[in-house]
Amino acid sequence: MQIGILKETFEGERRVPLIPASVDRLVKKGARITAEKGLGATIGIADEEYTKAGAEISDRASILASSDILLRLRKPVLEEISQIKKGAIHISYLDPFNEHEIVEALTKNNITALSMEMIPRSTIAQKMDALSSQANLGGYVAVLLAAERLDKILPMMTTPSGTITPARVFVIGVGVAGLQAIATAKRLGARVEAFDTRPIVEEQVKSLGAKFIKIDLGEMGQTEDGYAKALTEEQLEKQRQGMAKVCAQSDIVITTAQLFGRKAPVILTKDMVTQMKPGSIIVDMAVETGGNVEGSKLNEEAITENGVKIIGLANLPGRVPVHASQMYSTNLVNLIESYWDNEAKTFKLDLEDEFFKACIITHTGEVVNEAIKNLKK
Repeated sequence: MQIGILKETFEGERRVPLIPASVDRLVKKGARITAEKGLGATIGIADEEYTKAGAEISDRASILASSDILLRLRKPVLEEISQIKKGAIHISYLDPFNEHEIVEALTKNNITALSMEMIPRSTIAQKMDALSSQANLGGYVAVLLAAERLDKILPMMTTPSGTITPARVFVIGVGVAGLQAIATAKRLGARVEAFDTRPIVEEQVKSLGAKFIKIDLGEMGQTEDGYAKALTEEQLEKQRQGMAKVCAQSDIVITTAQLFGRKAPVILTKDMVTQMKPGSIIVDMAVETGGNVEGSKLNEEAITENGVKIIGLANLPGRVPVHASQMYSTNLVNLIESYWDNEAKTFKLDLEDEFFKACIITHTGEVVNEAIKNLKK
């Protein structure tokens, strides 16, 4: 079975889908690996390192036309889908709730598309969960961006010139990204507070040495996959009022709240931002899905009239591309290995398996994922 790895073409993307160590693992399983020329150049990996691991180097067109499995990070380019070998398996991020044209083209061209965003949050699939691995790095980067732009230091210092009080960091949303943001800010010496609509995460926040902010929103909880449930407008308003005071006292606010497959909720309004101190920093980690902060702009750093900087930079994991590539590559190889038939030396696709039911979007010329099919009804 031929597995092709494509170079990322999205502007500014430095991550790569597979590193040589992962190629070596798949070659030892009996797979034939074909990598696009220059695949690892963005993170300093030469083609020779891929060939040493057992890969063949080829051009993009040949890989698209001949691979039984295609591995990449970003969603496919619409114009390239017709060039993919019919019946091939395509594995990448896909954004299937929003990329209707791509899903339609994959269906039309008889491509089996597996969406990395749709991998279930189960114990068995944890090692394949790319959303979590990349969000972890995003939370880390968000704190470093804010710390570098803040006009004061984060830790407390006792010096002959007096005592410097620690900066205050407020993290909104305690998922994977939020937890890493809390841990990173604490390691840098800040005083950290956090809020989430799921009371169940309070213990995790406290275990990292941060304070959990409690706001009574009535009945709340999380989905079966561990995501926060969407709030009503009344609950959102209560949440904003409860957070406004904490934001006003904070030097750094990091928002991480996203709703899977839907637009991110607006958590910080302009009124809340105007109550913050001049020089404060906000990092909107949800800017790519609509943004949590009123006034945040994709790939921009805006300064409000009252001197608050709102950072809306996209692809935070891509700012640490070496480790982001390493983690994503491991997610991919774990996925392949988990469903690899060692005797036949092939990838076993079982649509009755709960894992594949969750993340396979198109197969044999049809949309087979129930959640995506329901969008058309």
